[in-house]
Amino acid sequence: QVQLVESGGGLVQAGESLRLSCAASGSIFRIIAMNWYRQAPGKERDMVASITSGGSTNVVDSLKARFTISRDNAKNTMYLQMNSLKPEDTAVYYCNARQQYPPMDYWGKGTLVTVSV
Repeated sequence: QVQLVESGGGLVQAGESLRLSCAASGSIFRIIAMNWYRQAPGKERDMVASITSGGSTNVVDSLKARFTISRDNAKNTMYLQMNSLKPEDTAVYYCNARQQYPPMDYWGKGTLVTVSV
């Protein structure tokens, strides 16, 4: 089992920055990738960024200029740095961990980011 706890969400004004954290615990040695997803009100959950166990990172094209994913292995924590936030970034942001054997996805409970105009 893997437990994921997100933190760092909140209410900010457009143009400001936030850094989200996802602390992982449990059988994290089985994890091959960790991801950030977000779900805006009334919309589907979409992937935002990913980082593999080998350290390869990816951010969706539309967010690459403003979002950065990283991790601290010593703290078993993944981060999402979000700059120049826009109202359309308002969403619940979820941490996801992908296990290969057996195949399984773990999810955190999410952290709400609200960006006001």
